[in-house]
Amino acid sequence: MTDLYYDVHGSGPVLLIIPGGAGHPMGLGPLTEALAGRFTVVVHDPLGLAHGRLGSPVDDQRVEDWSDSARRVLDSVLADGDTAYVLGTSAGAVVALDLLARHRQRLRHVVAHEPPCVGVLPDGHRHRAMFREVADTYRAAGLRAAAARMTAGLTDQPAPAAEAPRPPLVGQPLTREEELGNPMALSLAHVLVPFTSYDPDLTALASTPLTLAAGSDSRGQLLYRTAEFTARRTGAAFAEFPGGHLGVAQHPDAFAEHLVGVVGFGERGHDRSPTASA
Repeated sequence: MTDLYYDVHGSGPVLLIIPGGAGHPMGLGPLTEALAGRFTVVVHDPLGLAHGRLGSPVDDQRVEDWSDSARRVLDSVLADGDTAYVLGTSAGAVVALDLLARHRQRLRHVVAHEPPCVGVLPDGHRHRAMFREVADTYRAAGLRAAAARMTAGLTDQPAPAAEAPRPPLVGQPLTREEELGNPMALSLAHVLVPFTSYDPDLTALASTPLTLAAGSDSRGQLLYRTAEFTARRTGAAFAEFPGGHLGVAQHPDAFAEHLVGVVGFGERGHDRSPTASA
């Protein structure tokens, strides 16, 4: 990647938001507006999908490439010696973990909301296989069938017994042109498997300014457990946010207020976090 795509809103200390899915910032407008009174909100668009590149060819994506792009965005908006807050959600939370592990010096506090790096779990191989099945379902039967399979996997609904016949897939695969114009389809085709296969560097993440987060509506579900387990393994804080996996869009105002509290940023713009003077 050579080009950088991002938008800047508000004023104050820099808060970088790394969206999930294929990185398209759709649905983040209300959250951005809610935060722009306290932060300079920088919304990363790693593939430029909201900047005229929706419909352009997309290859399989790598976490490290998105992380390097995010670091370059920070280099372009931060003054020398300054640091930034980071919020990553879903696939963007995986990127945030990699960014913190490899570029700690530019970061003040990272919140990783429901990262699907399920390989950290003791039964991670089973969940990775589920995500591969979601991608296969998308290719065979399209978006709706894949979404149904992913919902079942995220909520830990039991898989059918080996001897039980699977229900036939219902749906139609998207054409290449349709796929290139649909951010969700691009995520299923080119982001889901490589990002859910990513292994975070838990050693590098230890003793860093990191909060793992999950939605209150996700309790008992796969990505809630993943966030909790990652927090325990790294010694990071764990915080519960309003809503579910899509809490950033479901409850933007409440999510924004909770984020301000989690990173320790005061009403008058003073950072109260213990790492502020580091």
